[in-house]
Amino acid sequence: MTQMTPATPDAPTELTAAELGDLMQSVMDTAERLQSTHDALQDQVLRLERELAEANAQLHRSRELASLGEMAAGIAHEIRNPLASIQLYAEVLAEDLAELPQQADLCGKIDRSVRRMDVIVRDVLQFARESTVRIEPLVVSELMDRVVAESGGSDRIRITVASQPDILVDASLMVQALGNIVRNGLESMESDPTGELLDITVDEQRLRRPDGTLQDFTVFRIEDRGCGIPESDQERLFNPFFTTRASGTGLGLAIAHRVVDAHGGHIQVSDRAGGGTSFEVRVPAKTELDDITSGDGGTST
Repeated sequence: MTQMTPATPDAPTELTAAELGDLMQSVMDTAERLQSTHDALQDQVLRLERELAEANAQLHRSRELASLGEMAAGIAHEIRNPLASIQLYAEVLAEDLAELPQQADLCGKIDRSVRRMDVIVRDVLQFARESTVRIEPLVVSELMDRVVAESGGSDRIRITVASQPDILVDASLMVQALGNIVRNGLESMESDPTGELLDITVDEQRLRRPDGTLQDFTVFRIEDRGCGIPESDQERLFNPFFTTRASGTGLGLAIAHRVVDAHGGHIQVSDRAGGGTSFEVRVPAKTELDDITSGDGGTST
C-alpha cells in the first residue's frame, strides 16, 4: 500500500515595495472616497433638517396667527358699536358748541381719534375675516404692474422677472399682500439720500413642504435697502399690531401673511446682503394648487 504524502502549501508570495505602495494608495483612495461620501451625506441630512425645520416653523406660525385672528375679530366687533356711538355724540356735540371754538376744537379731536380707531378696527376685521380665495390665471408681469401701481412707488422700484409663468392666484388679494410688503420697504428707504431702488425679483424654485415633500413655487423676492430689521424682531413681524415704524397699525404684514397662507404659500424674511431686508413670498405654482382649490374655484381661510 502506497503512503500518500500531504501536499505542502505554496509559500506566501512576498509583495514588492512598489506593490505594497500601490495597495496602500488604493486603501487611502477608498478611505478618502468613503469620507467624502460621508461628508456629502451629512451635509444633505443637515440641509434637509434645516428645510423641514423652516417649513414646520412656517406651519406653526400660520396656526398661531389664525388663533390670534379669531381673538382679534371678537374684540374688534365688541369695540365697533361703542366707537360709532362716540363718533355720533361727538358730531352732535360739535354742532351744539359751534359758537364756542375751544370746545368745538376738542370735539374735533375726539372725532379724529375715533376715526383713527375705526381704521384700526377695520384692519383687524380684514385680518381676521373668513375670506374666499378666488383663483384665476394671471401673467406675472401684469401682477407686478398692479403691485407697483398699488404701492405708489413706480419710480423707486426695479423689477426682474426670470421667467414669465402664468400663475393661479386671487389677483386682488395677492396685489394687496405684495403691496403691503413693498410699501413697508419703500417707507424704510425714505431717509436714504442715495436714491437706491427697491428690487423685486420673480423666479421659480422647488422647495420643501412641512410634510417633507418637494413642491414648485413662484417666489417673489422683495429687497429693500433700508435700516434693516433686528433678528430678534423678524419672528414677530407678522404678529398683529407689531411694527417697527412710528406710524401704522402694524397689521399690513399680518394681513399679507394671511393672504399668502390662504394660497398655500408662506413668507420668509431675512437680512439683505449689504444692508436692508429681504422678503420672499412663496406661492405654489399653478400645477400644485389643485389641493387648495374647491369645486367652486375657491377656498375659505
